[in-house]
Amino acid sequence: MTSPRTVVFDLDGTLVDTAPDLIGALNFVLAREGLPPVPLHSARNLIGAGARKLIERGLEVEGREPGPAELARLLDDFIGYYAEHIADASRPFDGLSGALDDLAALGYRLAVCTNKLEWLSKRLLDRLNLSSRFAAICGADTFGVAKPDPAILRQTVARAGGELASTIMVGDAGPDIGVARRAGVPVIGVSFGYTEVPIADLKPDRVIGHMSELKGAVESLRTWSRLPL
Repeated sequence: MTSPRTVVFDLDGTLVDTAPDLIGALNFVLAREGLPPVPLHSARNLIGAGARKLIERGLEVEGREPGPAELARLLDDFIGYYAEHIADASRPFDGLSGALDDLAALGYRLAVCTNKLEWLSKRLLDRLNLSSRFAAICGADTFGVAKPDPAILRQTVARAGGELASTIMVGDAGPDIGVARRAGVPVIGVSFGYTEVPIADLKPDRVIGHMSELKGAVESLRTWSRLPL
């Protein structure tokens, strides 16, 4: 029997608009340090490389470069606050539920591969009643590697019961495009996420501007690429 076709999603900026709560946690940390808040509209593109990098970028705005011990302390403060406020304002992107229904109806198995910590990812998806949609939810700490290292995608697919030869990646930023390229799978970029470089400039195989376009993009890649029918 052939393995089920698998669609693997990034989380922040792809499945869920998490910017309000992530930036809220960042601003909590900055306030504790006596620093001004970062406006949400200008901070969205700071997201995408994990909490540690988000804090570093937030401090860079004020010209501060924390040492390892300070950064570890700030990261603990960030995670503690974020975990308690993880779904205060975070919401699935418009059309997500219908898009996941469409893929499930076509027989696709779904998984999440994120640079967020696994337990935070599961907590967020639990709060949004999305966890049951996914055969695997894997984070940067699950296997000890993060995107764009292809090992995290390979092992996520394996945990979901799929195979790379029948997998498509969906993401919003460079690490998602990079992990797909390195793993040798086709990739769909979403234009509504968090990236300093426009997603089209990263040259994914398809670009969508709304989740209603996901089914068509996935199906077109299935016939265009090596994915089995």
